[in-house]
Amino acid sequence: QVQLVESGGGLVQPGGSLRLSCVASGLTFSNYYMRWYRQAPGKERELVAHISKDGSNTNYADSMKGRFTISRDNAKNTVYLQMNSLKPEDKAVYYCNAGLLAYKYWGQGTQVTVSS
Repeated sequence: QVQLVESGGGLVQPGGSLRLSCVASGLTFSNYYMRWYRQAPGKERELVAHISKDGSNTNYADSMKGRFTISRDNAKNTVYLQMNSLKPEDKAVYYCNAGLLAYKYWGQGTQVTVSS
């Protein structure tokens, strides 16, 4: 079955950096666009970043532009989210998402906490 497994979350100070990874299995990774979402306590899940199947196109939510970078390695079935200049308001559970037409899969999430 399809599995998406995120890792790389943790506690970081404001201004710090984290790199999230999401390894996919059970699907033809290069056929899927990949996205990172996040959900903060008491808030709805929001889209953070999107990357096309071949990695040639990326899009970001306005509040992440210039701070976050999404990338993928199709040979490793892995999508990454490099997060720099982290702020306390970036605290959330981060989820990776794989999509192809009507098919969408989710990982279990990884917690990111930004605090001094």
